Amino acid sequence: MKVALTIAGSDSSGGAGIQADLKTFEAFGLFGCSAITVLTAQNTTGVTDIYEISPDFVKAQIEAVLKDFDVSVIKIGMLFSNEIIDVVKDVIKNLDIPIIFDPVFISKAGSKLLNDDAVENLKSLFQYSTLITPNLFEAKALFDYEELNKEAIEKIHSLPCKVVIKNDKKIKDDELLSLDTLFHEERKSLFYTKLIDTTNTHGTGCSFSSAIAANIALGKSIESSIEVAKYFIYNAVLNAPNLGHGMGPIAHKKGYECLKN
Repeated sequence: MKVALTIAGSDSSGGAGIQADLKTFEAFGLFGCSAITVLTAQNTTGVTDIYEISPDFVKAQIEAVLKDFDVSVIKIGMLFSNEIIDVVKDVIKNLDIPIIFDPVFISKAGSKLLNDDAVENLKSLFQYSTLITPNLFEAKALFDYEELNKEAIEKIHSLPCKVVIKNDKKIKDDELLSLDTLFHEERKSLFYTKLIDTTNTHGTGCSFSSAIAANIALGKSIESSIEVAKYFIYNAVLNAPNLGHGMGPIAHKKGYECLKN
């Protein structure tokens, strides 16, 4: 059995963060390990409080897992502070393991998930990453990205890692589609599914990145992993359990089962 490690924040409502990552790993048949960076008090309506874990303890969690397990892939999510970014960097800089980095600092609901002084330091992790997966808000903040902004696209292509920008929308043949764009090797690849009219999207970004990580661990290419992850999320949203009073969680197990049908 392949082993995946997620380094991210905990979501008390179980829909995003560490909880979403572990559910995704299990759905794809991987054994998931975790290193928790922050505890959050949150539900489907938003984040109400954040408690930062000691950076030394974050490092201890990661090292404990790496010492005992043959980890096939690492997914990094919410890091929150310069101090946590620095200890994660110190641990991963010499690893020969695929790293999928979801540079979480602006949620779809607009919640701030990173200290203001840590955004530039966050970029220092790109050189150790195989792929980064910012949403549109994060890509705008990181690269001033817009679809036709040539300067931003050139900046993305100059990075030492591949980039997939998620949560875009596009109209094609009079149909509204969900679009993710992969920038790699001076070109871009587009990944579409139908856009579902729903509020059940809590944790989709975390789960998408974890699904990519899981499929890379299983031997698929980055392009194939993104394609599988895209349809996994589509089916998980389509079969969401309709829980909570805000942005509801998705159905991880059902999302994977639909891939097999």
